[in-house]
Amino acid sequence: MTRIPAGFSLDSLDPSSTPGFDGDKEEGKAELERHADELSELQERLFAARTGGDTSSVLLLIQGMDTAGKGGIVRHVIGQVDPQGVQLHAFKAPTEEEKAEHFLDRVRRQLPAPGMIGVFDRSHYEDVLIAKVRSLAPEAEIEERYNEIVRFEEEIAGKDITLIKVMLHISPHEQKERLQERLDRPDKHWKFAPGDIDERALWSEYREAYQTAIDRTATESSPWYVVPADRKWFARLRVQQLLIEALRKIDPQWPAADFDVEAEKARLAAS
Repeated sequence: MTRIPAGFSLDSLDPSSTPGFDGDKEEGKAELERHADELSELQERLFAARTGGDTSSVLLLIQGMDTAGKGGIVRHVIGQVDPQGVQLHAFKAPTEEEKAEHFLDRVRRQLPAPGMIGVFDRSHYEDVLIAKVRSLAPEAEIEERYNEIVRFEEEIAGKDITLIKVMLHISPHEQKERLQERLDRPDKHWKFAPGDIDERALWSEYREAYQTAIDRTATESSPWYVVPADRKWFARLRVQQLLIEALRKIDPQWPAADFDVEAEKARLAAS
């Protein structure tokens, strides 16, 4: 299981492991494809159910160090469903206007509407991760943000939004390999930012910041899932499983027709 238990330590989970799956890369990729149809149908049912008044939605929140595979999750997992039922938002550094408001305001504006799967590529957790590592806010303010995040995520649950919080757990060695590939391949230069190496130099500080954020904000109603990410295929498979499990629990139903089906069949036959 990748849902973290009480007292969990990031150091206790091998980033190259595949907990709960004994197969190899090819078997993992086949498993991902095998469940694509189920994920697609569940998403379509969720999207359709809103027309019958169902207010349920899902929010997949993805955190991780640079190169951890957030974009791959979006392409290979979220890419298996109808894009019209997806609300994707990548949180960048806040604008000057956003800095002037409460740090959660810009997040509230991006919450998924009923029937949608929302995806956050990074999230409000940047305000306790980067802010802590880079000392962008006073320590007392960062401490209060943990409490505000817990209350906010309780608020999310009250809106019938099922929140799936995922940390993609990559090793420094694997990150170095992926950054090297971005430098070696001209078709990946656009993905590289010199600042990635600056952030890499603060690996221990980020690891501590992630540990603290997880410790302070993992609750029964809003748990964290730490997914080993050195093997991209496994991270994608695990996130797909988490989405399917959440949608199965919601169990969205096809809405009943609000017209006389038999009468419409007769009208069509006569047309």
